[in-house]
Amino acid sequence: MPETAELVTNVSDTARWVAAFRAAESARPDALFHDPLADRVAGERGRAIAAHTPRLMLNGWSLVARTKLVDDLVLKTIAEGCDRVVNMAAGMDTRPYRLDLPSEFSWIEADLPELVAEKNELLDGESPRCAFSRAPVDLADPEARRQFLDEALEGAQRALVLTEGLVYYLGEDDVTSLAAALIRPEIAWWALDVNNQAVVKRMRKATAELLANAPWKFGPVDPLRFFADLGWTADEVEPIVSAAQRFHRLPWFMKPFMLFPQPDPRKPIDNSRQPWSAVVRVTHG
Repeated sequence: MPETAELVTNVSDTARWVAAFRAAESARPDALFHDPLADRVAGERGRAIAAHTPRLMLNGWSLVARTKLVDDLVLKTIAEGCDRVVNMAAGMDTRPYRLDLPSEFSWIEADLPELVAEKNELLDGESPRCAFSRAPVDLADPEARRQFLDEALEGAQRALVLTEGLVYYLGEDDVTSLAAALIRPEIAWWALDVNNQAVVKRMRKATAELLANAPWKFGPVDPLRFFADLGWTADEVEPIVSAAQRFHRLPWFMKPFMLFPQPDPRKPIDNSRQPWSAVVRVTHG
């Protein structure tokens, strides 16, 4: 395999990284979830990236906790009346194949054409548990994104858009553009994971070599305030560190953080030095 700095050639490679940790979690006797396809879609490169993960993310604890939180949030949202999931920048996600979904439920995912072609080949012969489709599209292109959303949302009334593991690889202007593009009557919820400035700074330092070609960018001091100013209000907030502690996945060196109170997401976060990350669901209107 390539040297550490060459393992992640672009953001798409991070999808293989996440899949490798889903595979490792699935192999545990006390697994939080089971993803039988994770090792296949991770591949040799994904496993190599995972092997070079910095200590700050030991055993992928944050990615594992995030996966479980998003799983639960998706199922909760469907139970609340969601009639479609649109997973943008889906990477190597396999939820349509492993979650307990109604067979008639509509799930659409999109990512770059090269990644979609590879994923189609890797999962050829596998049957999703719902009405599923996968679209090749460059979501960074505003017009291509608009056309995709027009088609993906046709007939939907209460859709959930999922952008797991995406926004912190984008610049602030790109996040602002995405937030504006998703304010549509067919979209009732948007689920994503957010990190504040302190987390992004730590991650950039810890992954300077590994993610040299895919650095973290977006990390406001108060992520929820950032999205609120764009018309999106959080109605579900699950801090990742607290969840990892609850799931017994938090590494020992992170446990001192639990001695300090986590920021209250209902109040403005003005401490730029206190790390905070969460899986959130936001609504508009």
